[in-house]
Amino acid sequence: MEIIYKSTRSDAPGVSASRAILQGLADDGGLFVPTQLPVLDKTFAQLSKLDYQGVAYEVMKLFLTDYTEEELRHCIDSAYDAKFDVPEIAPLARPQEDSAAYLELFHGATIAFKDMALSILPHLMTTAAKKNNEAKEIVILTATSGDTGKAALAGFADVPGTKSIVFYPKDGVSSIQERQMVTQTGDNTCVIGIRGNFDDAQTGVKKIFTDPAVKEKLAQHGYQFSSANSINIGRLVPQNVYAYTRLLKEGRIADGGAVNFVVPTGNFGNILAAYYAKKLGVPVHKLICASNANKVLYDFFRTGTYDRNREFILTSSPSMDILISSNLERLLYYLTDGDCERVAGWMGQLATEGVYTLPADVMDRLRETFACGYATDAETSATIRDSWEAEHVLIDPHTAVGKCVLDRLEADGRQRVCLSTANPYKFSADVLAALGTDTAGMDGFACMDALQQLTGVVAPVQLSGLRTAPVLHPDVCDQAQMADFVEAACARVFS
Repeated sequence: MEIIYKSTRSDAPGVSASRAILQGLADDGGLFVPTQLPVLDKTFAQLSKLDYQGVAYEVMKLFLTDYTEEELRHCIDSAYDAKFDVPEIAPLARPQEDSAAYLELFHGATIAFKDMALSILPHLMTTAAKKNNEAKEIVILTATSGDTGKAALAGFADVPGTKSIVFYPKDGVSSIQERQMVTQTGDNTCVIGIRGNFDDAQTGVKKIFTDPAVKEKLAQHGYQFSSANSINIGRLVPQNVYAYTRLLKEGRIADGGAVNFVVPTGNFGNILAAYYAKKLGVPVHKLICASNANKVLYDFFRTGTYDRNREFILTSSPSMDILISSNLERLLYYLTDGDCERVAGWMGQLATEGVYTLPADVMDRLRETFACGYATDAETSATIRDSWEAEHVLIDPHTAVGKCVLDRLEADGRQRVCLSTANPYKFSADVLAALGTDTAGMDGFACMDALQQLTGVVAPVQLSGLRTAPVLHPDVCDQAQMADFVEAACARVFS
């Protein structure tokens, strides 16, 4: 069965998987979704005998049906290789026999969960360009709340036929996250800070994507846009299916036993991937959406009203500091059985009024699968401290948001899996402060040193070289200047 992809906002003709990956965003501003959702054609017992690469193939072949087996296996093997520091790629850890399992998604080149998707996207994209006889150079245009940007830059650095431009909120990421981005090497990379928050960056990127004048100008010079954000369908990954097969292989669950996934999320990408896993056939009882103090998703799940008209809070979990959760649009498409007119209407209200409300029948369907919770910064810090003191496990603030929400859930006897999204050293200042150390006057690297001395947990080698790396991308702009910077970057860096 060939899977075709269409926009969430209109009934325009669909495109192949490779074309959706190349394009990133639909012409009408909607997101690409598969018109049919496949189901696994292997049993979980069979899948449990495979490694990550094997599970990845069995999942992705169902969605990317115009890729040959040879093409897809090459993309997978090129992505999930020695740049991950453990052979399992995404190990499943459980500190104590009776505790929840942690799906560790931070063992890649940038020590954050975005590596799981952005390690493979360049290979999927360059393969797609060949399949579609695309002669234009691909300009990867990305807004980031901290992790996507570095992972995209690292994934696409010096990949022939691609160029990468990343916008990030200048004062809205950790010092280590910023350092990772502004020191990125590669002749085809460009990083620009914006004066604003992530939503400003994301809105600006979407505006550029859908601006015909900008697209035409770039096309005249041999460029076309695509995206590395979670808006790109090519980033869907098999990590949740893999987690279930590991639970089965290790005897933690019986075949067919239902699990609960707790997902710290801001842009709704990781939890959407878990939703797709459920639709594939993974026995998921509940998907628990864990929010930080911005809690726009928490309020939405409780009330049915999505309202971004609120104070934007800078928290210790900056990758979740998001008020417009893009991937939620895909879920709305499925909850309405593909009613593009309703989805487009809600997205229009969000853009013009900043708020929309779902009817009761749609909310009832949502609550069949999803639950929610949130954690304040104080609760996040307390969870980091408690995790270290009780289990001797060091976790980052995003994972701590998930664990805090998980710890408050009433036990229902089902295995629980919390997605662990970043190495704690990526947020060493906040982790160190949570453990009781005064970090005033300390930069990110001094905090890393102090955290290692305090805990004995060794800092990852992926961060050690940043200390002396030169800043290669000092540019900062306003949101209104983003399109000008894209054109200038293409002329300067990509000529």
